[in-house]
Amino acid sequence: MTASRRPAHSARDCPGCPDHDPGHGHDPVHGRPHPRRKAAGIYLISPSSAVKDPQALARARQRLAREGFRTAVDRTALAAHQRFAGTDAQRLAALHRAVRQKTHDIVMVTRGGYGMSRLLPHIDWRAMADSGKRFVGFSDFTAFNLALLATAGAESYSGASAIADFGARKADELTVALFGELMRGELEILSFESQDADPVDCRGVLWGGNLAMVASLVGTPYLPRVRGGILFLEDVGEHPYRVERMLAQLWQAGILQRQKAILLGRFSDYRLAPHDAGYDMPEVVAWLRRTVKVPVLTGLPYGHSGAKATLPVGRKVGLATEPGMVHLVLDEHHH
Repeated sequence: MTASRRPAHSARDCPGCPDHDPGHGHDPVHGRPHPRRKAAGIYLISPSSAVKDPQALARARQRLAREGFRTAVDRTALAAHQRFAGTDAQRLAALHRAVRQKTHDIVMVTRGGYGMSRLLPHIDWRAMADSGKRFVGFSDFTAFNLALLATAGAESYSGASAIADFGARKADELTVALFGELMRGELEILSFESQDADPVDCRGVLWGGNLAMVASLVGTPYLPRVRGGILFLEDVGEHPYRVERMLAQLWQAGILQRQKAILLGRFSDYRLAPHDAGYDMPEVVAWLRRTVKVPVLTGLPYGHSGAKATLPVGRKVGLATEPGMVHLVLDEHHH
């Protein structure tokens, strides 16, 4: 996998442009300079599961500081109640404190786990959207990302979280770099390798996240009604038949066939059984293509393992392919 930073345009916009020549664009970094945004502050909250290792959060703050981000930790970020980072009331209050504080414009979760679904009906979504904060999280936070888009039409971010991506003793350098570039407004195009991407050249609203969380929102007011979108998905610890079952739910609910493309990240940490008899994720992808008849693109650097891009949920983006490569145009304002 390579992730490239490239000028903000697609092959359709500039036919014949050398940036879209198959002989170009496989460099790790490629593109013109982009105006830098002033380093931002990050307010850290724990809306889901409890933080197991406070030292990991301390390491995350140190790493974020080296990347130019000052941080503050909410007063209940290290709270614990059963498996949760505090009671529902504590975690809800932390979200609302995050939007009232004036000194940090990014709100990032410490970790995922479980707990956000309990809070959805009680969150002041208009206050979240009107705050102008940039909300960043992953996994369980998919519920927040999608509910914010569904209820207020507001953009947020899915990918990085403090402990998993900045608190490890050895952080993934590409994950760290991609987060910083996106937050500073430097990341125009994310390019990645894909050996079997269906050809596509389109624009649409980027949305999605963790597959189990997306499926859990079907039939609720918190799933956005996106038509002509670009849906991205990943999951962890789910056997391929469970992945297929959740995809079938989204298909039978009429969601998948309304999209212009489906981007698949990593589906990791599952165990096959002897009676699977060759059934694995490639067969799930083949079934998806046969059934939904929407372009499917694999290889998105997004998931619970390996390098991970942070992606803007709710933003209109461009998507184009060339042999062996996919280009996701995240910022079209500087072309």
